[in-house]
Amino acid sequence: METKQSDMMGGLAKGLRVIEAFTADTPRLSISEAASIAGLDRATTRRCLLTLAEHGYCAYDGKFFTVTPRVLRLGTGCLASMPLPRIVQPWLDELSETIGQSTSVAILDEGEIVYVARAAQRKVMSIALMPGSRLPAYCTSMGRVLLAAQQEDRAREILRSFPMTARTPFTLTKPDAVMEELERVRQQGFAAVDQEVEVGLRSVAVPLRNSRGKVVAALNTGLPVSPETMSALIDRYLDPLLKVSAELARVVS
Repeated sequence: METKQSDMMGGLAKGLRVIEAFTADTPRLSISEAASIAGLDRATTRRCLLTLAEHGYCAYDGKFFTVTPRVLRLGTGCLASMPLPRIVQPWLDELSETIGQSTSVAILDEGEIVYVARAAQRKVMSIALMPGSRLPAYCTSMGRVLLAAQQEDRAREILRSFPMTARTPFTLTKPDAVMEELERVRQQGFAAVDQEVEVGLRSVAVPLRNSRGKVVAALNTGLPVSPETMSALIDRYLDPLLKVSAELARVVS
């Protein structure tokens, strides 16, 4: 059903854009910085930020705004209402205990992955990952699994519309190079990333399908760099990941 423009709330849409300006990379913003990221004029952004501050969703020190824990209410309720996190969490917990590594499930949101469930054995990234955390899809193992499940034209469109920065010296930043990697993922059925999202971090991911065979999420394990080769790590962790993926395919709708 097409929504009429007269039924839309422009103010709410602008407020949401301002909220989305706050990320792990930009947790503290001035009005001008938030306006630039949100693509809004300064006056509109100021009203949005002050409204958020008034209702407890932002803290304001006179120059910079930061989101408060209250903003988690906007996402936590949504995540809690989604059946996928509730379904996969027991499997993640068991898998993480079995392999002794952190495991996660994420979904695709345009050019980013969104973590919906996680079982952490140890901290493997400089930032704390949790349900709701976001990372770029182009350089993450789960992102590549999810992009590989898209039609080729759609995957290329996503890559071209999202900034592909070199997060480490190993990051693939050319769309054609990532598209080649996506084709490899399609053929082999998994993705392996070696220090492309953060130096010192490796990961292996597999698709998570529903009972109809459609890829609905990705499942991975994140590993600290060690003397072992990536091939050895894949040999060790791929089968447990695939086993859990197959089990979940029977219960995910």
